[in-house]
Order: sequence, then structure tokens, then C-alpha cells
Amino acid sequence: MEKTFHIPTVAEMAAKGERPDLLFWVGCAGSFDERAQRITKSVCKILQHVGVKYAVLGTEENCTGDPAKRAGNEFLFQMQALMNIEVLNGYEITKIVTACPHCFNTIKNEYPNLGGNFEVIHHTQLIQSLITEGKLKPADGNEFRGKRITYHDPCYLGRANEVYEAPRQVLEVLDADLVELKRCRSNGLCCGAGGAQMFKEPEPGKKEVNVERMEDVIESQATIVAAACPFCMTMLRDGVKAKDKEKQIEILDIAEITVRANNM
Repeated sequence: MEKTFHIPTVAEMAAKGERPDLLFWVGCAGSFDERAQRITKSVCKILQHVGVKYAVLGTEENCTGDPAKRAGNEFLFQMQALMNIEVLNGYEITKIVTACPHCFNTIKNEYPNLGGNFEVIHHTQLIQSLITEGKLKPADGNEFRGKRITYHDPCYLGRANEVYEAPRQVLEVLDADLVELKRCRSNGLCCGAGGAQMFKEPEPGKKEVNVERMEDVIESQATIVAAACPFCMTMLRDGVKAKDKEKQIEILDIAEITVRANNM
């Protein structure tokens, strides 16, 4: 049975006259999607394991506005963004980590134009820095040792922000059999969810993008796909189901892999 732990909110800390060193921006998927909630818990386990003084906004966190902006509703995006910036600035937040590349990209690159200037890192960058600092070390003989693992580059982490090395370095310490997909890094293929495509029906065509991506995975002969985005997680899992490969291929977020490799 999974042990429960308390995740502090910024409001709770403020009531005690304290402030977190790091704000964990959970995001809509991490808050409401049942599968993505497991990623959220994994990030919190890592933060607690290494003793980082962190907190979440809880009910004070709103959508970053990314889906509205990508769908063309700039007015709604700015409303949501300004509301979030007001809350963050009110709590004097300076550093933010998020497990969602969409949130990462929006807060890092689009909030500064609206008065929101924060240091924003993706959770794979945080995990990689904790490994470099010696605060995280996979257990000897961890369950991923020797497993054939591939990594899918999320568009907003890879091509949009050129974060390619951190997630791969996290996987390299596992002593696993790492393989690259034929379309990776700057030539990576979208999972099919970006640009607010996640929230609409697919357009007419010969094949859905996530099915095409799953064919790349099958060709790599990997048994585990490391993901770093809740949108990618959904699309890749749907691709596995479409190809009837649920027993052969497991989709895991890098935070989940880290938790399991470190026996947290």
C-alpha cells in the first residue's frame, strides 16, 4: 500500500511566514488526469526524498492559458496568464518546476511579456541536476537495468526549448539498453497532441499521428518508452492500445522511472 504524505501549499507556508525555495507548478493534466496524477506524485516524492523546500499553489493555480493560445484565443490566454502572474508575484515566487512542457514553455517564454519573470525548469532538468549533485542515485540492480528503453522528445521541451540532454542523462545512469527512435531530438515527431489538437477530433487522413509514432517505437524494439509530458503520455498510451501492444510496451514518465529506480 502506498504511503501517504503531505504536499504543502504556498498559502500554508505564507501563513507561517515562510516561502518555498521551489514552486511545483502541477498543471491541469497533473491535477485532473488520473494517469498524470501519478506523475505529479512521483515529482513530489523526489522533492521530499532530497529535502527540497517546495510547495504547490493548490486551488490558487489556474491553467497557464497554453491551450487557449494555441487554439487562437489570445484574449483568454492573457486573462489566465495575468491572473496566474498576480498570484505568483503576490507570493514572491522566483523559481518554478513543472512536469509539463506546455506549462514550462508558456511560463518561461510568454509570461515575461506580461510581467511574469520567473526561473522555470522542467522536471527532467531538476532530476538531472539532483543526480549530478549526488542527491539521487539509482539502486544497484534497479529494475530498469538491461531493459531496452527509448525516449520520446516532447515538442515543447525539445524543438521549442532545446532541452535534449537532461532527460537522456537521467536515463543513462540506469545502466539500461538505451535506443533512440529514428525520429528524435530536433527531428522528433510530435505525439499528435500539440497545438490544442488534444482537445479536438482528428482531421480526415490516412493515419493518426500517435499511431505513426508508435510504429517508430515498435521498430526500435524498446519495451519501455520514457515520456516527459502528460500530453505525450496520453497519446503514446493510446498508440500502444491501437497497436494492441499493452503487454509488450510500457509508457512511463521519467519521474516515475526515477522513483522506481531509487526505491522511493
